[in-house]
Amino acid sequence: MEKIYRIAIDGPSGAGKSTIAKAVAKELDIDYIDTGAMYRAIGYKVWTEKIDPASEAAVKEMLDRTDIDFVGGSILLDGVDVGDKIRTPEMSRMASVCSAIPAVREKLVEIQRGMAARKSVIMDGRDIGTNVLKDAEVKIYLTASAEERADRRFRELQEKGETQTYEEVLEDIRQRDHQDMTRKLNPLQKAEDAVELDTTGMTIDEVVARVKEIAFGK
Repeated sequence: MEKIYRIAIDGPSGAGKSTIAKAVAKELDIDYIDTGAMYRAIGYKVWTEKIDPASEAAVKEMLDRTDIDFVGGSILLDGVDVGDKIRTPEMSRMASVCSAIPAVREKLVEIQRGMAARKSVIMDGRDIGTNVLKDAEVKIYLTASAEERADRRFRELQEKGETQTYEEVLEDIRQRDHQDMTRKLNPLQKAEDAVELDTTGMTIDEVVARVKEIAFGK
């Protein structure tokens, strides 16, 4: 693409934002920025270093010596690929906790805006269209029923050999929704100029085609 073009995808946990954004990025040959993975990476570092998320000083000290980057589709935390370590229910909860910390959001939003200013991107998260990229050319609110999102996540965990029950996954989804939608700092909500896309019952190919139709009218 000759000009910089930004696509912002927001929505609740398990709606398929990352899967769809990756597929659309590949078809459009633009960079995919997984903001959720960035918060999971911070959560992972907080967890592994046993940092108290309530300690502003400790969190800021950690952020000062933290580097996050995307290389070849992989997320690097301080130069180490942590993609296989951050996709767990525990890191999902840690990401939600850390995303409510002002210093964490300021640090990551600064990085995200810098990426979008330099190149065409598709970015997904909880507040991309409402906060990070308010002037994005395309904004989509991707959602699905809690039951369908839980079923998708449950099947993913089963494939990884995890032992969580469907009921536990569904409860995790509902708790995450509540945390994301009621937090004081940039809560999850649909941007006024975003197009809502409910993916319940849709295949990945159908959703990708719909996103491209919304973005380019074809």
